[in-house]
Amino acid sequence: MPQKPKFRKKSPIFAVKSTYFEMKLIAESGSTRTEWALIEGNHLIEHVFTEGLNPFFQNRREISRSVRLGLPKEFFRPKLEVVYYYGAGCSSDEKKNILGASLVAQFKTPIQVESDLLGAARGLFKDEAGIACILGTGSNSCFYDGKEIVKNVKAAGYILGDEGSGAVLGKHFLADLLKGFVPQELETEFTEKFRITPNEVMDSVYNRPFPNRFLGTIAYFLADYLDNDYARHLLEDNLRQFFIRNICQYDYQNYPIRFVGSLAYTYADVLREVAQEFGVQADLITETPMKGLIDFHSGNLNLETLR
Repeated sequence: MPQKPKFRKKSPIFAVKSTYFEMKLIAESGSTRTEWALIEGNHLIEHVFTEGLNPFFQNRREISRSVRLGLPKEFFRPKLEVVYYYGAGCSSDEKKNILGASLVAQFKTPIQVESDLLGAARGLFKDEAGIACILGTGSNSCFYDGKEIVKNVKAAGYILGDEGSGAVLGKHFLADLLKGFVPQELETEFTEKFRITPNEVMDSVYNRPFPNRFLGTIAYFLADYLDNDYARHLLEDNLRQFFIRNICQYDYQNYPIRFVGSLAYTYADVLREVAQEFGVQADLITETPMKGLIDFHSGNLNLETLR
């Protein structure tokens, strides 16, 4: 079976003690991992990753448990002024309330819950207008006017949409694998690396929790085989569909387009090549929007050590 993603439970950047500034906590979560930054004034105190949170797949109790067990105790000691949370699945008031109630129970402080898409837009553009794109386990996009999202082509999830995402790339690869379309050399490499049978593939997709995470993990296998025509074309087609079915529905020729997410970052070179097919110059591709979010919420923060 493929190994579960490993997360850094604690990765302090530097510690600064102060009694003057209020502390803020910023969190940005996809379906696979959550990034947390504890800041005081214009100083970064702690920076960690935990497992992903998503109110579409987890209830309030499960989210609370994940937060309590995943975060180091340092995150619960200070008196927080506010928690800014941006997360996958937080597109409706109902889902925001589930997440917000879970976080209030843990931190006992005001919580602002917004979608991961608004987090991406603020992190990528701050107060400028542009088209923000997420390419990670899932995918999404929007036109952001510098203050709010004014247009969003629905992501529709990894079954009906999420073109360009890791989950969809993994889904297409496994579908080809099960039906015998994957080249023998690549099939052998995959089998030796993941030690997974066709029945286990079916079980992981149809019966086990978080099939999107499982599919997303499979997608990164292809990174080492981009010299293989099949793997290269599969990735290019997946990214091309993201442009055709999402980007082209915006006024994409008159605004900057920027990308965030693990798949965008991993396959940045191929993403830029596909973007050029549509006359797009991707001037920023980053793994997470956290640097931009910290700057958006606090300003003038030295982020050289934030990786």
